[in-house]
Amino acid sequence: MRILELINKTTPYLEKAGIASPRLTIELLLAHVLKKKRLQLYLEFERELDEATLEILRRLVKRRVAGEPLQYVTGETEFCGLKLAVDHRVLIPRPETELLVEVVAARKPATVVDVGTGSGCIALALAQRLPAAEITATDISPDALAVARVNATRYDFKNSTRFLLGDLLLTLPDSFTVDAIVSNPPYIASGELAQLPREVKDFEPAQALFAGIDGLEIIRRLVVDAKRFLSPTGFVALEIGAGQRPAVAELFECAGYTVAQVEKDLQGHERVIVAVAQT
Repeated sequence: MRILELINKTTPYLEKAGIASPRLTIELLLAHVLKKKRLQLYLEFERELDEATLEILRRLVKRRVAGEPLQYVTGETEFCGLKLAVDHRVLIPRPETELLVEVVAARKPATVVDVGTGSGCIALALAQRLPAAEITATDISPDALAVARVNATRYDFKNSTRFLLGDLLLTLPDSFTVDAIVSNPPYIASGELAQLPREVKDFEPAQALFAGIDGLEIIRRLVVDAKRFLSPTGFVALEIGAGQRPAVAELFECAGYTVAQVEKDLQGHERVIVAVAQT
């Protein structure tokens, strides 16, 4: 079967299964299997695919039709220009989180702690943008840290970024001080599970998504714990859920911080909040 024939036959099958962007999906899967850039396929539409390649594609298409996210099917995703390994052990990095990286990098902290690092996407993107910075990344999941370490090795960031196993900031020594505490914490309320797409609720790790009845359970802890580790000019930068800015700002203010910056994502939602400790 030729490449163009495969694309034309598989696209309606994916569309019928309710997969968004069906043609793009099969093109990306095919490019992944052939180890080519997607646009290169257009130069090889007449290429015949052997049976071994077709069998691999059938398995990948079956996984996607079952609802598994495309990033897990291919085992990788792009984030801030980095190609990162991802699988069911970690949350899939979102474009909104790139905004958090941009906000933090613009402030040029010399020391950073990325709390709940998951795939390591924030820590490694900051390591790329701030090569002189000392970056510590924590996560409560040993499985997530295993993925993060693989990604650090991919880009030779393993020497500039250290990974610590622990719950939020509890793994840090009491004497530790840092310029920036950064996190994309779980912020979805537990009651919102049924409203999530099946790709999220059935495949992504619940521990990285949900944070109690109001979605603020982790942020509430982090706001309180972060203050004792901040340097005099330090700041906390968090990604937050749509509509959470007033509640999170109040948490910061009650804990003795001043909200210094709020940034909206491309959908107009207040997505990143930065707070500094009051002196």
